[in-house]
Amino acid sequence: MFGIPGSSPVTITPAAEKQIARLMAGKNAYGLRIGLKKGGCAGMEYTMELADTPNTNEEVVEQGGARVMIAPMAQMFLFGTEIDYETGLLESGFKFRNPNVTDSCGCGESVRFEPLEGSRAEL
Repeated sequence: MFGIPGSSPVTITPAAEKQIARLMAGKNAYGLRIGLKKGGCAGMEYTMELADTPNTNEEVVEQGGARVMIAPMAQMFLFGTEIDYETGLLESGFKFRNPNVTDSCGCGESVRFEPLEGSRAEL
């Protein structure tokens, strides 16, 4: 919807691909839906859920055994984002490296985007 023809709106690292495929297989899901919602210190939070089918107008990105669906209202904010999965001693989880983020809270759970010129840029 907001992509460049022939270019994926998001990229998925091999670690994230492996984790998404594992989650999909474990729940017999069609894919992982990602989006944004209002909340957190900085104003917006990423959302993720396993889903059985894609919704109308969702962008579907397939890579290897992983399938990611991007909610329509989040597509313009997620364009160019790299989805990674990091494993550490104290925590493991998905990381979004999003070039559109202008600010984030100290804990990294919420982000802020500059409003698009001439729009309210609300979800």
